[in-house]
Amino acid sequence: MRSRYPASGHAGRTGLPQSNLCGLQWTWEVPVPEIARSVFVIPADAFKTKRPHVVILNDVAWSIIKAQRGLHPIWVFPFRGTRINRLNNSGWRQARREAGLPLVRVHDLRHSFGARLRAAGVSAEDREALLGHANHSMAGHYASADVGRLLAQANLIVDRSGTRTLLRIAEGQGERLDRGSHTVPQRMKGHLVLHAKSFNCDAALGTGG
Repeated sequence: MRSRYPASGHAGRTGLPQSNLCGLQWTWEVPVPEIARSVFVIPADAFKTKRPHVVILNDVAWSIIKAQRGLHPIWVFPFRGTRINRLNNSGWRQARREAGLPLVRVHDLRHSFGARLRAAGVSAEDREALLGHANHSMAGHYASADVGRLLAQANLIVDRSGTRTLLRIAEGQGERLDRGSHTVPQRMKGHLVLHAKSFNCDAALGTGG
């Protein structure tokens, strides 16, 4: 069944940056027969670390990809027949309202993916590989055995969807964030808290009906 918010759902299950989600192309898909699914290999010139990044698709991310097939010959997540430019649109805002998390930013999905991997016991090395951090090139994980191991690690968060951990500003504390800034002022860092909020993750990230 096709999700209502497929791109944001995919972000929450792969940790991909917004630019790569919007620009994800079918030509980057590489089948891996040994694990009975594909990966996406983002070219070095399209990824922020300037290294190729292999996107591992856990079971939920894979179901989203399969539902997107046939919608567009180039773009995985098209909108009205063309490439989407950003996720912070009306669909994203609607998803936030349904989840009861109106302050969550698109970039928080990437941080949340990493936090959930850590909570599931995934090693720092594997988290860096799954997120595509610069100090751990995914080029070393092309072997099917390594891809299969990373897939197993990514799937550890699939059964942990009852709670989501998101970095948010504690209500009633500190000042308002500068809406034009992507950083938190130093004086406010003492007011940052990790909130584990229970909600229907499928409805919030677009993997439900």
